[in-house]
Amino acid sequence: MEKKEEFIRVGTTLYKIVDQPRIDGGYVRKRIAWNSETLRQDYGKDYMASVPKYDGFCTVPDHVGYKPVVGKFLNLYEPISHVPEQGDFPCIRSLVEHIFGEQYELGMDYLQLLYLYPIQKLPILLLVSEERNTGKSTFLNFLKAVFQNNVTFNTNEDFRSQFNSDWAGKLLIMVDEVLLNRREDSERLKNLSTTLSYKVEAKGKDRNEIGFFAKFVLCSNNEHLPVIIDAGETRYWVRKIMPLRSDDTDFLQKLKAEIPAFLHFLQHRQLSTEKESRMWFNPKLLETEALRKIIRSNRNRLEIEMAELLLDIMAKMKVETVSFCLNDIIPLLVCSQVKVEKSQVRKVVQECWKLTPAPNGLTYTAYQYGGNDRYQTRRSVGRYYTVTKGLLENL
Repeated sequence: MEKKEEFIRVGTTLYKIVDQPRIDGGYVRKRIAWNSETLRQDYGKDYMASVPKYDGFCTVPDHVGYKPVVGKFLNLYEPISHVPEQGDFPCIRSLVEHIFGEQYELGMDYLQLLYLYPIQKLPILLLVSEERNTGKSTFLNFLKAVFQNNVTFNTNEDFRSQFNSDWAGKLLIMVDEVLLNRREDSERLKNLSTTLSYKVEAKGKDRNEIGFFAKFVLCSNNEHLPVIIDAGETRYWVRKIMPLRSDDTDFLQKLKAEIPAFLHFLQHRQLSTEKESRMWFNPKLLETEALRKIIRSNRNRLEIEMAELLLDIMAKMKVETVSFCLNDIIPLLVCSQVKVEKSQVRKVVQECWKLTPAPNGLTYTAYQYGGNDRYQTRRSVGRYYTVTKGLLENL
């Protein structure tokens, strides 16, 4: 018997619920704006009275106690079809071990928080590797299989578009080949990862503010500059992914078969961490060599040259701190064949290193090049900056 067509009315707009075929053979549910006169022609004038009516849309994420209707509002967040059941999940466990390595328990916490606490803010997960066949895309497809229609794949251009209605209400926003190496892209990504509300905009419609709870999972073959990450940034969790030892073409299907057992495990697992920041994890726990590599790559050449010069002075003069005015360091850089302007040096000192000058003109020990790869000291007066060996080594 043919399935009866389904209609709803939200506010004053009529919608028809349809199952749109997908390329993989499945279906995705869609709401299509419908004409009330067409409905009367097809089903008669009395049919309209039986159409369910809602005051509007809302987005309330929940995977365990999902409610399709909240009050008189239709929930736009999609339910996931998996029914948790006890069992083993060796393939999922091996994938999580491969992606998170020595941070396996933190990775399990991340997945558990996604499932049980979908509105909890989480760090931007960035998976990097220059090698191929590492399993990064498999991990993204696994997350899509778990959370289904609440996951969307974006391109780099989608972040720059003013129209965002197709991804603003999702749990996960994933980019397989991320390259957001413009400062404004990076700032927008960071702001989205921590914002509590966001203005949704669709073509031909007014902007509408909603609660924003999406998490970002990014993949890149660029280990040096996939995104701009500054020193001290705590919103990124960067993992370097190693190549797979073997290639199983049916691995994704095996992962999908284990999802019910995995969700049952997450429901009963004890979290290994407690909430220590707005993104749950203590930032110290998420520091990796891959993160430090990107931060180092983001530093400009002048900053690196200045740091190496000052560390060289400290080593040869056997001191732990160096005080200098901008006019002191420029001749030293010129002797090292580094062409530089005073404004560039000031930018590094004040904006990158966050140093402040002495409040008044005071006496300090200045350094100058003495030939034969040596330095000489002299007493000078000025509003000098002081940099420590620890700060430079941390760079």
